[in-house]
This record gives sequence, C-alpha cells and structure tokens, in this order.
Amino acid sequence: MTGFSRFFPLFLLFSAHFLMAQKAPVYPTIGQIVRNDPRLDQLIPANVKIEVLASGFDWSEGPVWIREGNGYLLFSDVPRNTVYKWTEDGGIGVFLKPSGYTGAGEYSREPGSNGLAVDRRGFLISCEHGDRRISRLKWGGGKVTVADNYQGKRFNSPNDVVVRMDGSICFTDPPYGLPRQENDASRELDYFGVFRVDAKGKVTLLTKELTRPNGLAFSPDEKTLYVAQSDPKRAIWMAYPVKRDGTLGPGKVFFDATPWTKQMSGLPDGLKVDRNGNLFATGPGGVSIFSPDGRHLGRIDRGQAPATCAWGNDGSTLYITADGYLCRIRTTTKGAGW
Repeated sequence: MTGFSRFFPLFLLFSAHFLMAQKAPVYPTIGQIVRNDPRLDQLIPANVKIEVLASGFDWSEGPVWIREGNGYLLFSDVPRNTVYKWTEDGGIGVFLKPSGYTGAGEYSREPGSNGLAVDRRGFLISCEHGDRRISRLKWGGGKVTVADNYQGKRFNSPNDVVVRMDGSICFTDPPYGLPRQENDASRELDYFGVFRVDAKGKVTLLTKELTRPNGLAFSPDEKTLYVAQSDPKRAIWMAYPVKRDGTLGPGKVFFDATPWTKQMSGLPDGLKVDRNGNLFATGPGGVSIFSPDGRHLGRIDRGQAPATCAWGNDGSTLYITADGYLCRIRTTTKGAGW
C-alpha cells in the first residue's frame, strides 16, 4: 500500500466532517446578557450568544415546540394572520394561514393567532384574535372550537394560553385583537379576564382584576399561576395560588416593573418557567429572569421589546419571538415539564 493509499481513508473521513461542518448553519447574533446575580451563571453560560434564526416578520408571537421526529417550532405572526414553522434544516415556511381570522375583508391590525400550546393529546391549541376563540387543531384534520364565550358573551381576543397536567386550559383575554381594542363596539364582556376551560368544556372565570392580562405560566408543581399585566400604568407580574379545584386564591404582586417602563421599551408579556421554578419573562428591556422568590437575576437584552418565549429541543433551548425576529439562546437549565 502506498503512502497516499494508507492515508486516503483518513482523508475521506476528514473531508466528510469538514463538509458537514460547512453545512451547519451559522446565525448572526444580537444583544447581550445583563447579569445582576451570580445565580444567573448557573442558568445561562458566560459565553452564550443570542442567535437570530429568522427575521422580517410584522409581530412574532406565541412560540411552541412540537416534539415530533426531530422537532420543530411553530409561532404566530399576528398581523399577517399566519403561523410559521421553523426547522434547523429547512428554515422558515408557512404552516397555517389564516391562523386566527377566517372572515372576509380586514378585521383589525392584529387578526391572527397569538399564543400557541400543545394539549395532552398532542394537538395544537391556539388563541385566535379575529375569531375570538380558543381552538384545537388535530394533526391532519380541521380545527374545532374549544371555547368562544363565557356565559353567552363572546371573548374579547384570547391572547396567551397554557395547558395544565389535568388537561384543562387557562388563557388570558385582553382587547389587543379587537379593531378598536378596549373601545370596540363589539365588546360583550366589560372586563379583561383570565379563564379556565376544563376537560369537559366548562368555562370558569378565574379573575377579572387585571386591566391587561397577558402571558401566563404555572410553577413546576402547578400550585402557582403567574400572570403578566401589560399595562404601562401598572406593569406587573402576579402570582396566584391554585386551589385543588383549579380556581385561584387571592393573588399577590410577584414583581413590579412599572419603574422600568420609563427607562426601557416593552411591557410584561409572555413568560415560561424552568424546572426549578425560575421565571423567564418578557418585558421592559428583554427577557428578565427571576428566581422563585422574586429576585431579579438578570436579563436577556436583545435591543428590542420581545413578545414571548418557549422551551425547545431537549428543553434547554429558549426560543424568543421579538417584534420582527425569531431568536434563540442555549441555557444550562430546562423548562418545566421536560
């Protein structure tokens, strides 16, 4: 065997690895990590980057990871009335259009779906602004309405949603999808509530004390429900104890970000919780990370107001929808339920 022949298999192996490395996508990065507490180092590595996976959207919202095959991300573009699908190999494509308004003509500036979730059977749950309902999409089949009213009065524009382990669905109902928002003549409810739909379809009002309820998430043991309020006059995250029957006890302010609104853009919006109970909450300045006791550990600051976030891949990747961008960041924690 000649000298070249002896090394030819190694040459092929090296070439294959080189070509694979060349094909791996390299994404631009943006922003910075603001660290206020050493505990953040246990959640987000020192050298981590905020990757921009895609851009050019009107207002990206409601990401959810679908654990099918190698997995993929779905997220809403609310003004475009579209749900997009993102994969590492294929990039961006349209998954569903229309996503939240099926009527004729224009409806409002934000007619499409907003928050997305997956129920215990693996079906897609959507908050639909234009059609003013919570829907369920069966894979390979059509949509069905989960709920569109409370005591005969239509919802305003369901915004964000979370599914409990018992199969019940909790969601918020602010006015953002209505043509004239809080001043819209078609409003039937005179408040903006947080609701629960049980497995039999019964709708229960959990609270109507918030002026602009938005994102929501449960603690890992589901004994606490966190709700964001996107009201610039009182920009807060609330914590409610969850009773055995699924209703809520009196809530308390988990964190008040009202002073931040005078210094940074954005309001409390979507949020997720990791397996240790830390909150990753979009709001003024980026995605703030809070310990379960309400300590502000730091912020994922990407320079623009983010909408919400979702865990994906093996549960340690945080995907962030922020205005016209889809971003992600690798963490050293995992989402609750992973």
